[in-house]
Amino acid sequence: MTGRRRYAELRAGMSPEARGKAEAEARRLDEDMDIAEVRRAMELSQLEIAQILQIERAAAVTIEQRADLYVTTLRRFIEAIGGELEIVARFPDHAVTIRSFSDLLEDASSEAVVS
Repeated sequence: MTGRRRYAELRAGMSPEARGKAEAEARRLDEDMDIAEVRRAMELSQLEIAQILQIERAAAVTIEQRADLYVTTLRRFIEAIGGELEIVARFPDHAVTIRSFSDLLEDASSEAVVS
C-alpha cells in the first residue's frame, strides 16, 4: 500500500484551519448537487429512471440537462430515485418550507369546480 494512508491519519496531520475547510467542503458537496449527481449517488442509471418514470431514456437525459423544470417533473424525478422534494424559501433571518404544490393544485381545481 505504498503512498496510501488512512483518512484518520491524513486528518490528524491537518491544521485546524485545513480540517475546517475540508469539513465545510464536505457539507457543501452533501447539499449542492444537480439531479444527475443525485441519481448517480443513488446508483441508478438514466435507463432505470426512464423505466420508473415510464418515459424514453432520451427524455430522462433531457430532464437532467435542463436548467428550468416544472416542479411536478422535478418531483416525479426525485421520487423515482427514492427521495422527496421539499422546496424551501430562505430569508436572511429564517426559512420557510413551501407547502406541496400538488396540494395547492388540488385546492385550485376543487375551487374551480365549485365556482
